[in-house]
Amino acid sequence: MTNADRRRPWTWRRVARKAPLVAGKGLLGLAFILAALFPLAWLIISGFKSRTEVTHTPFQFFPEVWRWQNYAQILNDPAFLRAAALSFGGALVFALLSLTINSMAAYVFARLDFRFKTAAWLAVIGTMFIPWMAILLTSFIVVSQLRMLNTLAVLLLPAAASAGQIFFMRQFYYAVPRSLEEAALMDGAGPFRIFLSIFVPMSKPIFVVVAMTSFLGYWNSYVWPVMTLSNTKLYQIQQFLATFKAERSTELGLLMAGSALASAPVIILCLILQRYLVEGVKMTGIK
Repeated sequence: MTNADRRRPWTWRRVARKAPLVAGKGLLGLAFILAALFPLAWLIISGFKSRTEVTHTPFQFFPEVWRWQNYAQILNDPAFLRAAALSFGGALVFALLSLTINSMAAYVFARLDFRFKTAAWLAVIGTMFIPWMAILLTSFIVVSQLRMLNTLAVLLLPAAASAGQIFFMRQFYYAVPRSLEEAALMDGAGPFRIFLSIFVPMSKPIFVVVAMTSFLGYWNSYVWPVMTLSNTKLYQIQQFLATFKAERSTELGLLMAGSALASAPVIILCLILQRYLVEGVKMTGIK
């Protein structure tokens, strides 16, 4: 809308002319929302279905009889609860660990000067171009030699440092005014003190984005846990669901209920932190 349009009083003719465009945008947005929410709605509702209704032909969205016991039964499964608790706790620890390591590395590359800084930065960024699957076998050999198999450390330590997250936070730290650092240096603060007192308080939205990304990566991981964990007491949530499907393939209603419950923590966290997620992305200049 131009400035002339803003100054021009609204008339029925203008409303009639713009109504189709507004209605078209609204319908397009509504169609996009429905298409995005349909799989999630189908997953949740399928948790109330019987064994045969999930794959019923022709397609049946709602169950004939709502089986609330599916959710109650999966919530009473000790293996499911243990896998969910281990995954949630591990994801929180992994997010905190990734946030600590990557934020400090980003600060070092953004604000400090040291020998071979350019070479070190190129080495870090170069890892972004190596597909994870290409180093999967060698990574397994390394953790096997370190005797980390069948421990939670094998899920936490190898992927804690992320070149993508370091780059993401480094771009934000570049925008912090130098005058703040200079004032802190005049007061006798060292690099670590400056990082804690100036950069960390300013990085709340960025930290939320990084922590949420790390949490999602840990929560949704499947290939690496399957390769490194054979102890059923250490199974992660995605590993448990895959095993459940393989061993109890006929109980699809229970599987859908478990999958819906497994998606709940991620959805809740995204809804709670969505304001910080949007703000963090905007602050880094990513459109």
